[in-house]
Amino acid sequence: MASAMALNPAAGLQGMLKDGHTSLEGLDAATLRNITAAKELSHIVSTSLGPNGMNKLVVNHLERIIVTSDCAAIVEELEIEHPAAKMLSLASKMQDEECGDGTNLTVSFAGQLLDKTEELLRSGLHTSEVIGGYKKAADRLYEILPTLSHQSLDATVTEESLAKVISPVLAAKQYGCEEFLAPLVAKACLSTATKSSSSPSGLAMHPDSVRIAKILGGTVEQSQVIHGFLALRGVETAVTSATDAKIAVYGCGIEASGTEAKGTVLMKTAEDLKGYNVSEENKMEEVIKSIADAGTKVMVSGGTVSEMAMHFIERYSMVCLKIGSRYELRRLCSAVGATALVRLGPPTPDEMGYCDQVKVEEIGGRRVTVFRQNPNDESSSSKTATHNNCRLATILLRASTSNVLADLERSVDDGVHAARMVCKDVRLLPGAGATEMEASLQIRTYADSRPGLDQYAIRAFSAALEFVPRTLAENAGLDPAVVLAGLSAAHTKGNVESGVDIEDEVGSGILVENGVVDILATKMSAFRLAIDAAITVLKVDQIIMSKPAGGGK
Repeated sequence: MASAMALNPAAGLQGMLKDGHTSLEGLDAATLRNITAAKELSHIVSTSLGPNGMNKLVVNHLERIIVTSDCAAIVEELEIEHPAAKMLSLASKMQDEECGDGTNLTVSFAGQLLDKTEELLRSGLHTSEVIGGYKKAADRLYEILPTLSHQSLDATVTEESLAKVISPVLAAKQYGCEEFLAPLVAKACLSTATKSSSSPSGLAMHPDSVRIAKILGGTVEQSQVIHGFLALRGVETAVTSATDAKIAVYGCGIEASGTEAKGTVLMKTAEDLKGYNVSEENKMEEVIKSIADAGTKVMVSGGTVSEMAMHFIERYSMVCLKIGSRYELRRLCSAVGATALVRLGPPTPDEMGYCDQVKVEEIGGRRVTVFRQNPNDESSSSKTATHNNCRLATILLRASTSNVLADLERSVDDGVHAARMVCKDVRLLPGAGATEMEASLQIRTYADSRPGLDQYAIRAFSAALEFVPRTLAENAGLDPAVVLAGLSAAHTKGNVESGVDIEDEVGSGILVENGVVDILATKMSAFRLAIDAAITVLKVDQIIMSKPAGGGK
């Protein structure tokens, strides 16, 4: 204890901390190093921005190959160790969880802000002056964005209107497939949406209500929406279909239950052995018969199904399906309105599920079991009020390779989250870089009115916003200088919806009649997370790292 209390003043920080620690402080050692690390991460993902963004091929530590342009997937697979870059990674992860889309904007814009900060710091501005300017510019940005919302989702949400909003989200990852995929996602989302008086659109939906199933082979155009649940395996019985089916779901196996304690059965004659087997068969038949008498047509087991139980299930002409995953079993229960039972016996009417059609189909050479519900069908008198709605929709994706399938799944998942966000906030912004260009011009005007040194940071913030149209132009093979000059001139004349025309091969690259839209809530969330991450990195003036635990790696 005495040796620990003895501090050598000449040793400084080295004498206060344990051996093996690392300390970095000052502008060059800490701040600029953090900025450089964040810029490197931003540079990696910025070339993947927009419909013409490039894919990244990432091989993770398990030698799994990921080919995608989705920023959230790229950042997640990268083993980032630098703490400053990890802050941008966390911001991207939060944006992906909340909104699904806008992850690339979050990381890229934060990197652009830090890039502009490096120039300001080298020119003599203090970090606090830069942070103060960025906060003022951010407040101004949050005021500008709602005023640029000149259109919104229709009061009566249709598949066409929702597909128009989802299409740009899908085009950013799967350019060329959005015209086919967007109606599928819109159809699946609307079939599971519920009415909500608190939502501006009158609808509320949860991403968990839309499931994604993948079957290798075929083309993207063979993808389809199934109103209900799809199990990627066939049934165990000879009976392969049922209509207007009552469903019993068991979380346990369908077999004779074993005793908790070991016992010994003494059999002296053959008759004793035959009688023992008969009693076991009679007991199993009694259980299966009681389940069939309850009106059950389909039995689903989360465990094993014994041969004896299968024999009696076949005798009473029921369909039996095994689902090994507990997660999939919960999805099925949600789709059909059933309760997973933990005991083998006849279910009560409240515990039983219902499905319009259960059928084994062959898709791409693979047998699958489809639980199909008829949405908004109230004609069947056997249904209760809770069975009139489609609780779960499955989007079945087809593609030629597993990498394409995985990327399609990520894109569709982003589209589902986009549908949820636009149902919560129906306001839309002009896309294709139009919003960022208009905000940049207005914030630049705001900077000219500021008397203090923060005007330089506000002007740098304005310049950072231009990276979206510039990057879209670069990734599309256009001249970014010409496109930015044309956009600036168009917005100065009052054409606030003018954006980048990525399909323009001979013109100026300016999209005057801009049909591309972005979701206001998603855009606001992306900018807020990016600005917060950048400011957090700038506030760090010293990095202290202790000696890593464990042995050598």
